[in-house]
Amino acid sequence: MEEQPRPNLKKKNGFARKPRKAGWIIGVTVVSFFLSGSLLLASSSALDGASVYLAVTIVLIIVLIGILFDIIGISVAGAKAAVFHSMAAKKMYGAKHAIWLVRNADKVSSVCNDVIGDICGVISGSASTLIIISIIGNMESNPSSWPSLIVSGAVAALTVGGKAIGKTVAIKKGNEVVYKTGVVLRFLLGKRKSNETT
Repeated sequence: MEEQPRPNLKKKNGFARKPRKAGWIIGVTVVSFFLSGSLLLASSSALDGASVYLAVTIVLIIVLIGILFDIIGISVAGAKAAVFHSMAAKKMYGAKHAIWLVRNADKVSSVCNDVIGDICGVISGSASTLIIISIIGNMESNPSSWPSLIVSGAVAALTVGGKAIGKTVAIKKGNEVVYKTGVVLRFLLGKRKSNETT
């Protein structure tokens, strides 16, 4: 009796998924390109002629957004789905969305840490340049390089220091961060659905 060929599990489990992964990578790259360019153009237009104080405030907000999403990305990557399955069994608000975040941890982490993080870095850099130009323009003496050094150093220090603190929070309270993110996601999606039905 002729032996039946065994199914190629490697091809089924490995190669069959590559097109999806490739599509995801290409999609994220294209979206990042257009989203980064659009937000950079919008921020440059909004900051054109703005005061130094407004520009500083916008930079701080952008840096905080980058830190927040960095915390979410790291928390999702290290969270355990079993915790949220228990919450979902108790019908806790946002638990199912927390499970979705954990199940899609690779994509969520990529979006939070890479896409949003890099976009925030680009926009904060652009806003910092406008601050430097504004400071130099207001200087009565000959322009020097110290405004550029101070502003660039301050933004870099806030970003690096904030993300260092954020990583500690994500490691110690990762499940709590993921659950709260799930609650926010549930609220936003629920609100969108209610708007679509009206």
